[in-house]
Amino acid sequence: MKHNQIVIGTRSSKLALWQADYVAGRLREAYPELTVTEQRMKTKGDKILDAPLAKIGGKGLFTKELEQAMLEGEIDLAVHSLKDMPTEVPEGLKLAAITQRAEPGDAFVSNKYAHFADLPQGARVGTSSLRRKAQLLHVRPDLQVESLRGNVNTRLQKLDDGLFDAAILAVAGLKRLGFGARIAEVLPQNIILPAVGQGALAIETRADDTELLERIAFLNDAATAQCAVAERAFLARVEGGCQVPVGVYATPRSGQLHVEAVIAALDGQRLYRDSLTGPQAAAQQLGTELADKLLAAGGLAILHELGLLLDRK
Repeated sequence: MKHNQIVIGTRSSKLALWQADYVAGRLREAYPELTVTEQRMKTKGDKILDAPLAKIGGKGLFTKELEQAMLEGEIDLAVHSLKDMPTEVPEGLKLAAITQRAEPGDAFVSNKYAHFADLPQGARVGTSSLRRKAQLLHVRPDLQVESLRGNVNTRLQKLDDGLFDAAILAVAGLKRLGFGARIAEVLPQNIILPAVGQGALAIETRADDTELLERIAFLNDAATAQCAVAERAFLARVEGGCQVPVGVYATPRSGQLHVEAVIAALDGQRLYRDSLTGPQAAAQQLGTELADKLLAAGGLAILHELGLLLDRK
């Protein structure tokens, strides 16, 4: 940061702007003397809207351009959805704070049906996520689960235009944009486990900007950050970007950390799910061990089929 000015880099979608505004507001509240501005940018994931995310590459689709701008000194920090963050942060940058997690679940949104269970045979369900698709098909192989891209408003509009019988979106995103009333049902985690870090925001900065790192430390929620360590360790072990059909969710339980995860085949036919509980201090180890467990159970074969040639050590 330069003197008393912070420039926040953000994508231009309404949800990204909400996230940047939220962080800017917290900073202004804590440091009234600071000038906090926002710089809007477009990422590869924002520019290519006519192809499923899995086809255009998963890692860094919504973060790379912001990270480049940070390294070049154009912006001081970037606000991301934690679930969009690759597990490896570029050299020179740092994941400096993770905010308190909002509701992590996935929402069933439909103008025709009150519950997921009410969907008729062969109903068309829209989602941009392989994770959601694989888990939905595991429970309901009869459904037509099709790619639904675009920002939250665009996806809801496509649903309203009758292109889908239902759509699955993140609960947190809908509520942050004032669309909470559109949620027909929050899907239970025994149907869909969330993405890594779903519901939390990640604040990324230059690793050597000690003044800024100190300033934003108050935004870090220790409990959420610890859960994120376990979840991101799991994802790093299976070497997945956001477009690998895995779900993982960690929760603190009476001084321990409980981590549950799933690896599923794209058609939902095979699904491997397990959990581990251990000391909170061993968050990283728990995530890695659970990944190894699921890979050994059959998850590795699924990832090979997806074309991810993993170098197991």
